[in-house]
Amino acid sequence: MISIIQRVSDAKVTVNAIDIGVIGRGIMALVAVEKSDDKAQADRLLERILNYRIFADAEDKMNLSLRDIQGGLLIVPQFTLAADTQKGNRPSFASAAPPEKGRELFGYFQRQAAAIYPGSQFGQFGADMKVALVNDGPVTFTLRCN
Repeated sequence: MISIIQRVSDAKVTVNAIDIGVIGRGIMALVAVEKSDDKAQADRLLERILNYRIFADAEDKMNLSLRDIQGGLLIVPQFTLAADTQKGNRPSFASAAPPEKGRELFGYFQRQAAAIYPGSQFGQFGADMKVALVNDGPVTFTLRCN
């Protein structure tokens, strides 16, 4: 699984003019499922997102995790992260999970996040989403669990 995490001061996801996920200070995570991914990788990615130290401590060093600051978590499905962009002018999605598997594993990821980190917010798999955020820093990282 692949995730782009961004430290945000606020973020939201809108579907059909309705805000379906809104957070304040925290992490917005774009998440993609690849063909070979399974529940173990989903669990590992979630733990990495929750424990990745990207928030400043009292000495202004990135030493605190989302759990430490008790910030918001907004998880947005984004299959395009699985694109192969190494050659040509058009992305290949050969490594992305088929929609059924992507929906199933993202659903699992979503249920796990809700159980482990109450108050987590989510985008909607397969929907035309509008995502708005204020990237704090900017601070952005790619996490991969293969």
